[in-house]
Amino acid sequence: MGLFSGLLGNASQKDTTKVEQDLAHVLVTDEVVELAFSLVRDLVVFTDRRLILVDKQGVTGKKTSYKSLPYRSISRFTVETSGHFDLDAELKIWISSGVEPAETLQFKNDKNVIQIQQALAEAVLR
Repeated sequence: MGLFSGLLGNASQKDTTKVEQDLAHVLVTDEVVELAFSLVRDLVVFTDRRLILVDKQGVTGKKTSYKSLPYRSISRFTVETSGHFDLDAELKIWISSGVEPAETLQFKNDKNVIQIQQALAEAVLR
């Protein structure tokens, strides 16, 4: 399972300028944050070059994992909207060499997963 596996949260859009400042130590020269969403304490960040998944770990959130997926390595992705009994929406991302999804993100709201899927489609299909 992925970094955000089991995380049930509503994604909300974040200010890209603030996210860019917070991730200055992770971004390369001239890399620009185009879109960012928060999931509780975690972030899904779309830059002009890659997708960055930020996982705040532990009680304090001091320990942080940064997962970088260059758009060119994303081979496919799926979106599963919520139903009557399964209330969670899900986005799965595969990388070129993977049989299993490299990442699984879960959401409480279909609107959130659709918005992130649209941003991912735009980035991967450029």
